[in-house]
Amino acid sequence: MTDAPGGERRAVVVEDDEDIRSLIEFTLTSQGFDVRSVETGLAGVEAVHTFDPDLVTLDLGLPGIDGIETCRRIRETSDVYIVMITARDEEIDRLIGLETGADDFLSKPFSTRELQARVNALFRRPRHTTPAVKAAPEPLAELANEVLDHGPLKIDVDGRRAFHDETELSLTRTEFDLLTELMRTPARVWTREALLRSVWGTDWATDTHLVEVHVGNLRRKLGEAGKLVRTVRGVGYRMDSL
Repeated sequence: MTDAPGGERRAVVVEDDEDIRSLIEFTLTSQGFDVRSVETGLAGVEAVHTFDPDLVTLDLGLPGIDGIETCRRIRETSDVYIVMITARDEEIDRLIGLETGADDFLSKPFSTRELQARVNALFRRPRHTTPAVKAAPEPLAELANEVLDHGPLKIDVDGRRAFHDETELSLTRTEFDLLTELMRTPARVWTREALLRSVWGTDWATDTHLVEVHVGNLRRKLGEAGKLVRTVRGVGYRMDSL
């Protein structure tokens, strides 16, 4: 992601419903985005490649390839913020969308105020660029950045790289931020609400399910080390003692 001249942010809207598309365009334009809109998933993938946006809003029920497949293809080359939008409110849609790499999820109908708040929350989080071709990982001993350690897990905080027994992990932005927060204060029990404020930048209590979904995804990617992310029943999460 590269800022446009003058610091203007760019957004791609992938939506086949003209009314919804116009609403999103108006909302993002009012927030200072330079907006391009397309109606299909394939056109959305191409727009991300050519326009290099900072944000994508992506409808789930697109003609041709759907929003899930479109999100997957975008994530192969871009670390752009993705807000997935759907008319359905099924649990499986949210789970698959988030596992594929979406940063947030909105169900239709939604208000312009809600969309604005979600976008603002995303942009309060750290940004980093995923290179198209990854260089060979540097040995941890040679890293000059701050490194957090917890058993077999290590995080290069400034370089935004996570390792399990010297093997680099492929984490999404959200998964990396969650693991970093937990490892910074391993004795702390993080409530879901506290993680929402710290990682997502929102106080919306109804979004605590986002935390549960992303913690579940993180545990799977950590493999055996996933058991170090412990659930404290009725409260939240902390790193298990070694």
